[in-house]
Amino acid sequence: MIKETLEKIKSEAQARIKDSANLEDLNDVRVKFLGKKGELTAVLKGMKDVAAEERPKVGAVVNEAREEIEEALNNARLALEKSVMENKLKNEKIDVTLPAKKPILGHRHPNQIALEEIERIFIGLGYEVVEGPEVERDYYNFEALNIPADHPAKDEQDTFYITDDILLRTQTSGTQVHEMEKGRLPIRMISPGRVFRSDEVDATHSPSFHQVEGLLIDKEVSFSDLKGTLAEFAKELFGADTKVKFRPHHFPFTEPSAEMDVSCFKCGGKGCRFCKGEGWIEILGCGMVHPHVLEMSKIDPLQYKGFAFGVGLERIALLKYEIDDMRLLYENDERFLKQF
Repeated sequence: MIKETLEKIKSEAQARIKDSANLEDLNDVRVKFLGKKGELTAVLKGMKDVAAEERPKVGAVVNEAREEIEEALNNARLALEKSVMENKLKNEKIDVTLPAKKPILGHRHPNQIALEEIERIFIGLGYEVVEGPEVERDYYNFEALNIPADHPAKDEQDTFYITDDILLRTQTSGTQVHEMEKGRLPIRMISPGRVFRSDEVDATHSPSFHQVEGLLIDKEVSFSDLKGTLAEFAKELFGADTKVKFRPHHFPFTEPSAEMDVSCFKCGGKGCRFCKGEGWIEILGCGMVHPHVLEMSKIDPLQYKGFAFGVGLERIALLKYEIDDMRLLYENDERFLKQF
């Protein structure tokens, strides 16, 4: 009776193994016939009803049946795994004769190229590069620069306030104030960074742009030192034949103040479309540090003098690379950016 049952189990198992299309089906067969609740296990549990003298013979037959089923399962598993691998190799083969895909390499943004050139020039003149926070206190962004709450210049630099006292900086001059408060004199520094103003987006304006501001504080500093420094900067940046011109202006934190123009590096000052026929291009603002600004940072204006200047980084990039729309710098269009 048991032998007949075993033959039936082996026959059914062989048929199920033969019909298995994948490894999951094979596992189902293993569980059905050899698992804890499988059919062959059920036969073993029925051994208690077999006479004692017959149990060794019946046990041997059961084990033989188990070995046959396990061997069939193992052979089927190996065949299926081989088939899966062959299909995988067939479908995922690589044609080594095809040319490799060349990786696309990025490069520096026009703003970054211009910034690195400006930094190189001033580091060569003995300046250090100092960065400051983009989220600043109103005191460092305005008051410490001689711009009190009711000053008209504050309207010109309308910005984004987080609280009444915390804002997104409109200029990097706050970094200079932080350095002055440290009391480590003399100071020779430039402070590049992102600034924010509530401007409409157009070809020459953006609510977020970049500035590079410079500061020098030492004894026996004059406006002549300022002019000589910026003239050297302009020649390094735009060419050895570049001339500079200073026009009187007003900034709350400098006195006297000026705006500096450079001779057009396209026409040599003769007048062209690039300089709008004037021969000169406005490039930055500058001046001698106001005595009150020094006093607020605990620097004696009778012993120390200083000069400061500020230039828009985007303006330098637009001029150097003859870009006529500032928005192109921020649109992430590869057709434009890869030209640089």
